[in-house]
Amino acid sequence: MAVSSNELELIEGMLRIPEGADPFPSLRQRFAHLVWTRCDAADVLEEPFRSIGPFDLHLLDGSDHCLRLTPEPDKATGVLLARRGGVS
Repeated sequence: MAVSSNELELIEGMLRIPEGADPFPSLRQRFAHLVWTRCDAADVLEEPFRSIGPFDLHLLDGSDHCLRLTPEPDKATGVLLARRGGVS
């Protein structure tokens, strides 16, 4: 299932949080149909799909049984949430 533009707006809104808060559990619960993973932004070489607050949002495409980053929401089956300045 692809990530809709409405879902992207909701995800971005949930990432606008007070410093030090961890949105990851809420995001996984609210968007349980998507694959979620997180890491430190320094671990990702590719440009993010979007940057929101302290987070870089990368879209994941798992359609070929291997996850890869994609810039295309209509191909995204998941999200990689990369926190700048440390893992959340």
